Amino acid sequence: MRTFDFTPLYRSAIGFERLAALAETAASNRQSGNNFPPYNIEQIDDNNYRITMAVAGFDEAEIDISTQNNELLIKGTKVTVAKEDDQRTFLHRGIAERNFERKFELADHVFVNGADMKNGLLYIDLERQLPESMQPRKVVINGAKTLSAE
Repeated sequence: MRTFDFTPLYRSAIGFERLAALAETAASNRQSGNNFPPYNIEQIDDNNYRITMAVAGFDEAEIDISTQNNELLIKGTKVTVAKEDDQRTFLHRGIAERNFERKFELADHVFVNGADMKNGLLYIDLERQLPESMQPRKVVINGAKTLSAE
């Protein structure tokens, strides 16, 4: 497996510490092989995204979704598995009902719009909301005003 040294980036770039840390985190997650629960990330349009996560066997009350400091955290905690498993005999157990924690790094100005659960799938809708000061503006030649680009 490859390891990357981001030290030269820290020496020559200012303000990119978060990007290098994100790359290091992504590399370590890929190496750890943690892929439960399975999920998709899709881009709906230029500013809207959706995470779809397979959470079969989990109830809405057993899933916690929170955001803090550009990080989306999804936790699934099974409450009844240990009690019920003592009384049941499985011939085959293919549905993983284990606790999980999945983290996603969100870019600046990306916010969670809402979440929905249907047919064993958890849907989390995200939207990028650029402040007006960061939106493109058209500069008029020999003009005194700057117009917003639309």
